[in-house]
Amino acid sequence: MEYFNYNGKTFKEQTAVLQASSRGLRFGDGLFETMKSIHGRLQFTDEHFARLWHGMQVLQFNIPRHFTPDSLQEEIVTLLLKNGHQQMARIRITVFRGDGGLYDAVNHTPNYVIQTWPLPEESGAWNSNGLVLGIYGDVKKSCDVLSNLKHNNFLPYVMAAMHAKNEKWNDAVLLNTSGRICDSTIANVFIIKGELVSTPALAEGCIAGIMRKNMMQQLAKMNQPVMESELTVDDLLAADEVFLTNSIHHMRWVQAIGNKIYSHARAEKIYNAVFATNL
Repeated sequence: MEYFNYNGKTFKEQTAVLQASSRGLRFGDGLFETMKSIHGRLQFTDEHFARLWHGMQVLQFNIPRHFTPDSLQEEIVTLLLKNGHQQMARIRITVFRGDGGLYDAVNHTPNYVIQTWPLPEESGAWNSNGLVLGIYGDVKKSCDVLSNLKHNNFLPYVMAAMHAKNEKWNDAVLLNTSGRICDSTIANVFIIKGELVSTPALAEGCIAGIMRKNMMQQLAKMNQPVMESELTVDDLLAADEVFLTNSIHHMRWVQAIGNKIYSHARAEKIYNAVFATNL
């Protein structure tokens, strides 16, 4: 039996805690953050909490003084121990507004749920078999003040993930409303063309990924040219190599998108320089 944390209290899995009037349930009024823990230590803690707090400010939550990154971190570690997830684990923090209608929220205090799941030991290792992706164009990602947040209105990614599963892809690439590359359902997208590594700029509507930011910093330290830009579908299909980044898998190379087959020598070299010694 696994447990979850709801507003600081621990409940058994499957326990119902939300009311039908929850704005989180009604409107997706909230945010989430996905983190990784290795041997009980949270990875990129400051960056994750900075993104979560920024998102709460954008969504105009009233944050109590006792609701702090330190207090949340303590509750996460306690839950990891209770669930026996001390080796490698995925943590999800969901923050949402409480009860009320569209114009009459009871208050703007963040409610929250913390959940943990075990991860296989190879999570974050180099994927020897490259991913097979496809391009999903039925629902476009907007480019606005909410686009870079991991907010709970996640329907474009939900629909893209369902389409990917139906097509037997490992993941799907989403486009923005201009028809350019945004991100994938669970990761940021990077391409390699010649000597240059490129990724969609934040203005293109992609999630402001923690591993995306770290990757760009590490590439800069390696004197590897890296650029945030507008990337078209043609750019993606003309690339020499493609890889994805997120906080759980770190970095994975893409073998194919449609009929396009990619190599992976440069991507594997980057992986070995950035991640291999840290696992």
